[in-house]
Amino acid sequence: MTQFTAYTTDTAPEAARPIFEGVKGAFGFVPNLQSYMAESPELLAGYTALWDLFSKTTLTAHEQQVVYLTSNYENECRYCMAGHTTLAKMQKMEAAVIEALRAGKSLPDAKLEALHHFTTLVVRNRGQVADADVDAFINAGFTRRNVLEVVLGVATKVMSNYTNHIVHTPLDDFMKGNEWTKPTGNAS
Repeated sequence: MTQFTAYTTDTAPEAARPIFEGVKGAFGFVPNLQSYMAESPELLAGYTALWDLFSKTTLTAHEQQVVYLTSNYENECRYCMAGHTTLAKMQKMEAAVIEALRAGKSLPDAKLEALHHFTTLVVRNRGQVADADVDAFINAGFTRRNVLEVVLGVATKVMSNYTNHIVHTPLDDFMKGNEWTKPTGNAS
């Protein structure tokens, strides 16, 4: 099995070092995901750029976490599910919403459920979403802009989820208590 390197600020490729500084400024440290992404400074730069852009969308912070957690669930990413569970709790997202997202169940809030359902369709169908489903999402209180912002959020998670699957990223200490394995027998 190919082993990947978890880089530090001192050992990272030169092109990754300034990105690490920005990541440390945002998180206070370099998470394991980014330490592995540094093998390809271009991947690290792309992920960082998409993360920053998604944070500036018209979706609220909680709506962004719904997109991220839904993508993580559908892509079965243990690392990102644990990380975004922690971030959602830090943002004071309702515990019932977080638990539903982690279990692949319907959300108790109708608008967030519409976002969850639409994001699920985008991920599962690789963007091949029926017009009626797009209309239902918009009729739930979202906009055409939000439709495309979901695509941005899903794209961000593809980069991190797939990286984590390939390199087997270990959880960071800040994720302790939020470990996750996809529930079996769910027909979500």
